[in-house]
Amino acid sequence: MRNVIVTDPPRADLDHVTKLAGYGVATVHEALGRVGYLGPRLRPVHPGARVGGTAVTVLCWPGDNLMIHAAVEQCRPGDVLVVTTTSPCGDGLFGELFATALRPRGVRGLVTTTGVRDVAELRAMGFPVWSAAVSAQGTVKATAGSVNVPIVVEGQLIRAGDAILADDDGVMVVPRLEVASALEAAQARVDKESASREAFRNGELGLDRYGLRAKLAELGVEYVSAASYLE
Repeated sequence: MRNVIVTDPPRADLDHVTKLAGYGVATVHEALGRVGYLGPRLRPVHPGARVGGTAVTVLCWPGDNLMIHAAVEQCRPGDVLVVTTTSPCGDGLFGELFATALRPRGVRGLVTTTGVRDVAELRAMGFPVWSAAVSAQGTVKATAGSVNVPIVVEGQLIRAGDAILADDDGVMVVPRLEVASALEAAQARVDKESASREAFRNGELGLDRYGLRAKLAELGVEYVSAASYLE
């Protein structure tokens, strides 16, 4: 495997990414046809955070955070660091010192398939992190990896410069060239949900609004009285 640090990759428009994050991961995920979600394993270190940024991707060796140090230099304002390893690793590759180094560079958060540590300090700093584990286990800085190359996280391909959205519902990726169309789809989803919300407030049932009575009949579901059912 070739170990490289790719400099200055094209990034999604940051204003568009920031606006897209405002819709929330669940809404954007649904709007795009339920694609791009990184799965339930990645959870926020402190609930309530919501970020959107452009991906700086990092591929590390298990138990080794050398390439995160290399990636810090490549970060720009509005980026989100996305870290994975060549094989599964739950060690604490990232902690408060990394967050301190990333803050002046305008990095909006971290997404990692590994563990993180210094959780109390990260919470106190308000530095958003989504990780697969929390672990005090330390690491070495000895093995080459890559920065800003395509990586696969929880089955999703992420390229440097793609949009990363993260909140309490999880993390998702939107390809760089699809961000503008994702904005339109997300707004359409919000408009549709607003109409449904108003209908439900007025007493309409989801069974009727979504045409689900026909689906129940198609599946052979019958309505019977309690008296006849208990006979």
